[in-house]
Amino acid sequence: MPRPDVRGSDRPRLARHVRLGFCPTRKKPILLLPETVVVLNGSGADILELCDGRHTVAEIVAELGARYQTVPDEEVRRYLTQLVARRCVELSDG
Repeated sequence: MPRPDVRGSDRPRLARHVRLGFCPTRKKPILLLPETVVVLNGSGADILELCDGRHTVAEIVAELGARYQTVPDEEVRRYLTQLVARRCVELSDG
């Protein structure tokens, strides 16, 4: 199955069956899927918090760049591509 091409104009959002949460035991952000919990690192959680269907990928990169100075566009796209392939994130055209 070919991987989707994540473009700067795409508007990512969490799939309906996916929730972003926080695990107090681990003190880490988590992604909740049916029967699965994925522990996120800080940058992964920051990306997913902006995946609300309103922000474009380019806007997410710009927002993270403003927070942290350097955010490689390529890495954000690669991360989102992996999550789209796992059906955790859905894309709509910008």
